[in-house]
Amino acid sequence: MDSAGAVSVWVRTGGAWAPAPEGYRRAGQEPVWLRVDDPARVVAGAVALGADPDVVRAAGAHALPAPAGRPHVEHLAGGGVYLVTPTVAFRPTESAVVTGTVTCLVVEGLTVTAETPDGAVLDRLAARLPTSPGVADRISSGVLAGLVASLVAGAAEVEVGLAEAVADLETEVFADASATPVERLYALKREVAEARRGLVLLAAELADLVTDVDERAAEDAWVWRPAAVVERLDHRLEGHDRLLGDMLTAHLALVSLRQNDDVRRISAWAAIAAAPTLLASVYGMNFRHMPELGWPIGYPLAVAVMVAVCVVLHRVFTRSGWLGRQASAPASGSSTPVSSRPTTTAASTRRYTTNGR
Repeated sequence: MDSAGAVSVWVRTGGAWAPAPEGYRRAGQEPVWLRVDDPARVVAGAVALGADPDVVRAAGAHALPAPAGRPHVEHLAGGGVYLVTPTVAFRPTESAVVTGTVTCLVVEGLTVTAETPDGAVLDRLAARLPTSPGVADRISSGVLAGLVASLVAGAAEVEVGLAEAVADLETEVFADASATPVERLYALKREVAEARRGLVLLAAELADLVTDVDERAAEDAWVWRPAAVVERLDHRLEGHDRLLGDMLTAHLALVSLRQNDDVRRISAWAAIAAAPTLLASVYGMNFRHMPELGWPIGYPLAVAVMVAVCVVLHRVFTRSGWLGRQASAPASGSSTPVSSRPTTTAASTRRYTTNGR
């Protein structure tokens, strides 16, 4: 096959997918998967493998204008499908969600795909095709079903990564009273919103792949099962978003409480210092008729009174909670109920990734 930009060619023979041999030439409408490096080369790659030029060049003709690569689904003549759908991936080192697009053209037993930016969705598809448990679609002999499963598996990994990031951030927020995680909270909320935007678009494209998806036809299980998983993932992401909002509210409340404690502590010490200051200022006036100035014990008595007043005031403020007590954040163990949720989420999403269901 001579196709510029071709990354790999797979052929379905004997009911299984395998890389095509060197110098492969397609015979008839043999099921073939071609992966190219640029969405602009999808149509050219399909034509090079013998697809009808009039059919494949109509792909994308009904897409909405800019931005380029807007997610959408088109049903082509002869039962073909042209799909542009978003992808989501998670970078654990940055706690960041990375989005992209996958372009897929299915026509006459031929499937041509491209991913931008070059991510892991098509790599995951290539890894699962040879060991696919037999889940096939009526359009592409299993490639489109595998692509959908790979997209959802990637979204599940994003949800798990975000859940773990949220749990770690919660531990930091409530374990360290001096932490200032407001920027990280907002950044993580932004990443959750980015993931949810991608899931909403993915769910919309899945619903448009087949016309009778609402009837739950057995042959369309490759669509409605992933669609149900996407809906559950969106609900979980919504829960993470709410939790981040609650964490921000709780953190601001703790900051306000600590500020109130500081104000009360400063006020208490100011009151304690005011008592001896008042006595010293009175006896520092040096009026003529102040008999205490002539007492032998006048000076020690004044000092003793100052100390006694300060001690009494300190005891009073300590018992009232103005001194010696601080509003402390909950112990780090309070995050245990939240951190247990990502474990359940990870288990359920890994089951989907493994079984393709």
